[in-house]
Amino acid sequence: MTTILHTTLHSIHTLYLFIASDLKTIIIPSTIFGLANSLATQSYNLPLPLTPPPTRALQALTWTILTLIPFTISNQLSPSAVAEDTLNKPWRPLPQKRLTRTQAKTTMLTFYVLSQTHALLTRTGHRQSLAMIPFGTFYNHLGGADHHPLTRNLTNAAGYLCFTTGAMEVALGRPLPLTRLPPRLTAWLLLLAAVVSSTVHLQDLYDQEGDRLRARRTLPLVIGDPAARWAAALPMLIWGIVCPAFWRVGPSLTIVCVGLAWIVAARVLLVRSVSGDRVTFRCWNCWVVLVYLLPVWGG
Repeated sequence: MTTILHTTLHSIHTLYLFIASDLKTIIIPSTIFGLANSLATQSYNLPLPLTPPPTRALQALTWTILTLIPFTISNQLSPSAVAEDTLNKPWRPLPQKRLTRTQAKTTMLTFYVLSQTHALLTRTGHRQSLAMIPFGTFYNHLGGADHHPLTRNLTNAAGYLCFTTGAMEVALGRPLPLTRLPPRLTAWLLLLAAVVSSTVHLQDLYDQEGDRLRARRTLPLVIGDPAARWAAALPMLIWGIVCPAFWRVGPSLTIVCVGLAWIVAARVLLVRSVSGDRVTFRCWNCWVVLVYLLPVWGG
């Protein structure tokens, strides 16, 4: 019994280590997006959700984790990824040798099946979780993350949209009409895609050593660190104003949203260290969560 418990806890901890870096970028923000936008259905002329908010949050969280696990394992599976993580993130499972690459691949395939089964059974989030398989293959194994910074940023934006709209579907309890989305929701998703694709390279500022080791062509390595910082700071100044204006929220929330965006812009220009860039990226994620919540107050 003790051995079974130890093995189970070890496996759960291993899965956690695979997705730990994405708690702040995908899991928490996507869950919040799903719940927040399920509370703003009137703004989109969508039917009311089928379940109470706590249930919606748990369902969105479950879907997000099941969809994320195989993607992150795929991202960390190649020898070059293990070499980079040994340098940048030695606590991850493969650098720690908590399991072999063969075991990791088996786990990845298992969770691909689990995520698809879950989506089919709930009839929500299936298209998004299915789309993450080719997105993950392209991003992790066919050079989508390596060959050009524009491709990398756009693929990141597509991934963010998959996770956010999938979590929203699960929270609503019904599929979104993706081919005939309400105009307001379409505009909101396009705005979020523009926000992510123009600023997500903030995460590349503190990973430059590992990216250089993998010969990955991220924006800081292609155009240089100073230019990449300006390429993130200037859009943040704009999006900080545009996002609250889109939802016509009150002056207090607008000040908070603009202020946090401008703090991110100031930090990326003034605080130039690996530890400082990590904090700046955390601030960016906090701002993204705030942006995800805007429909609640704007609606």
